[in-house]
Amino acid sequence: MADALYKTLLAPTTLVDWDRSDKYHNSHLLQKDQTLEFTVQNSEANGLPPIAVSPAQGKFLYLLAKSIGAKRILEVGTLGGYSSINLARALPDDGKLVTLELKEHHAKIATENITKAGVASKVNVIVGPALASLQKLASEPKFDFVFIDADWDNVSNYFTEAKRLVRKGGVIVVDNVVQNGCVGNLADTSEFTAGVRKLLSALKDDNEVEATTISTASGKGYDGFLYAVRK
Repeated sequence: MADALYKTLLAPTTLVDWDRSDKYHNSHLLQKDQTLEFTVQNSEANGLPPIAVSPAQGKFLYLLAKSIGAKRILEVGTLGGYSSINLARALPDDGKLVTLELKEHHAKIATENITKAGVASKVNVIVGPALASLQKLASEPKFDFVFIDADWDNVSNYFTEAKRLVRKGGVIVVDNVVQNGCVGNLADTSEFTAGVRKLLSALKDDNEVEATTISTASGKGYDGFLYAVRK
């Protein structure tokens, strides 16, 4: 029995398998959410790229933030506000989410979606280059949770600022750190993989955080999150 299970686990899989599995699990664990469905539809209707986190990943971020009792959350990369809404829902009524977005149009659509979701009172959308915005943020009060999902050539700089801004014991999550296995393929020299490798290299000797990578396979492909805790 154990040998058979082992062979099954080692059998090659494809995007079709991941998508089927994702939908099966979601059918049991995720409730129909008209607000999030509107967010996806409104974002795509207004020309935003379909690169937001998946429904299961959004729920995962919500649960992570809720599990640590987050009251202040920082997000780098708003896009259409899909992950922003999930994170804002994890906050208490007096909580605050600060989310950074480069493009005015994206921020406008995200604000529409966040308002539709009924969480606008908890959310502050800041428009402009994320690194400059991060550097302007005061180091107090600290954030409890940081989610980084933005341009990868700057991801190590974002992480450095996140360490300054998050409390001890706080969590930093970075999206897209596996990229279909390309990050571990040194023959791939794209700016995306180079940015993640730079972050991983810096973390190797970083004594300020403890971190690990968790790979994910879903209908959106093979990727993963980096999960770090500030010491």
